[in-house]
Amino acid sequence: MRSDRWLQNAAFFLLGMGVGAALALLYAPQSGERTRRQIRRTAEDIQSYLEDIGEELIERGRELVERARQVATESARQVAQKVKEVTG
Repeated sequence: MRSDRWLQNAAFFLLGMGVGAALALLYAPQSGERTRRQIRRTAEDIQSYLEDIGEELIERGRELVERARQVATESARQVAQKVKEVTG
């Protein structure tokens, strides 16, 4: 008995899925080709955006490295000066 109810529910579920898929195809707002073009354009826009962000991050990284180099050089100079004062 319980098995019959499960089969009935499964059959209704599959029937509902089929009806839903058919309605989705009938009422789709645009063709598959147009949808694929739109997806491709969106993917290209995202790729371009990510490339721009990547370039910006690389440039910021270079600036940070240069600033760190300057700070390290200045710190080394100050330490050398203090050592000279103490020892000299």
